[in-house]
Amino acid sequence: MSEYFTCEEIATRYKVKTLTVWDWIRRKKLSAIKIGRDYRIRQEDIDAFEKGRKTA
Repeated sequence: MSEYFTCEEIATRYKVKTLTVWDWIRRKKLSAIKIGRDYRIRQEDIDAFEKGRKTA
């Protein structure tokens, strides 16, 4: 079973504002599942997000 994170948790992890995480989701840079008014992000989607931004 996948672990899910909130936008606030992701923002804390990357030291950005929650609005930045929402922008990543809106721009489809980070995949998320919308539950009601909130988003949840799977660990697999975080891994893909990081892999897509790796520089070397």
